[in-house]
Amino acid sequence: QVQLVESGGGLAQAGGSLQLSCVASGRTFSSNAMAWFRQAPGKERDFVAAITQSGSTTYYADSVKGRSTISRDNAKNTVYLQMNSLKPEDTAVYYCAAAPVTTSWLMKRESSFSSWGQGTQVTVSS
Repeated sequence: QVQLVESGGGLAQAGGSLQLSCVASGRTFSSNAMAWFRQAPGKERDFVAAITQSGSTTYYADSVKGRSTISRDNAKNTVYLQMNSLKPEDTAVYYCAAAPVTTSWLMKRESSFSSWGQGTQVTVSS
C-alpha cells in the first residue's frame, strides 16, 4: 500500500476553479493507477476520474467530463485534479486512491482501491 495525502480543497464560488493534489509516499507510485472519488453528505462515494500508470490514458465520470482534468507527475509522486466551472453539486469530500490495476472498468470501481487518502473538503457556493 501507499500512503496518500490530499490537499487543495476549500471554498469556491460557482464557476470558479480548484486544483486538488495528492502526494504519495513510497517507491511504488508509478506502478499504481490513480483515481479521485468524492462523497457528498448522505451519499455514497462516487468515481470522479482516473489515470493510468504512465498518465497516457484518463477516465472521467460524466458529471465532471469537460470540466475536470486529472494528471500525474511520477517524478513528484503526485496526482492532480483540476476542476473548472465548479457547480454547487460538486460539493463533497474528495479522496484520492491508488491501485495496481490496468483495466479501465476496475479503475472506476471503489472496491478496486486499497490505498486511500484522508480526503479534502470542496465546497462550492452558488
